Amino acid sequence: MTTRPLAWSILLSTLCALRAAPPGQIPCSAPEYHQFDFWVGEWDVFDEGGSTKEAHATVTRVQNGCGLREQYRGVDGSGGESLSMYDPATSEWQQAWVSDRGQIVFIQGKLEGNAMALSGTDHSVGAQLLVRGVWKPEREGVRETAERSSDGGRTWTRWFDLSFRTSH
Repeated sequence: MTTRPLAWSILLSTLCALRAAPPGQIPCSAPEYHQFDFWVGEWDVFDEGGSTKEAHATVTRVQNGCGLREQYRGVDGSGGESLSMYDPATSEWQQAWVSDRGQIVFIQGKLEGNAMALSGTDHSVGAQLLVRGVWKPEREGVRETAERSSDGGRTWTRWFDLSFRTSH
């Protein structure tokens, strides 16, 4: 799978969904478009169990509620952004991530119970890795865990385990 077909698929699915909305119905108002809303907010980001702030993230609804935009800024000055959207053609969520260090990740998946589970590929400079991540609401915010595989999914290693806590 290359990045271009996935990106075009996301764009075309979104355009078709907007065009297909019946007259008088608000596009992206179905409950599926709001399954990831638990992640919306202003967050301080910590390694799970840690007390040292690693980053700040802002997750907002965009395009009349048709998607979510994450803006992530590490305390070291690094940063990245993601755009997440529900694709009614596949009944899956799609996410595209890009960082200021050349990392590009395309993942897709579904709500499983109360957690969003997405998987796909990391197209970072010099490597193409399989990735999978889970976002789960918790009492104090959202926990995001991720793993990577460099052997086609035979083995997985921890990539990160983050706690998004409400920013004060």
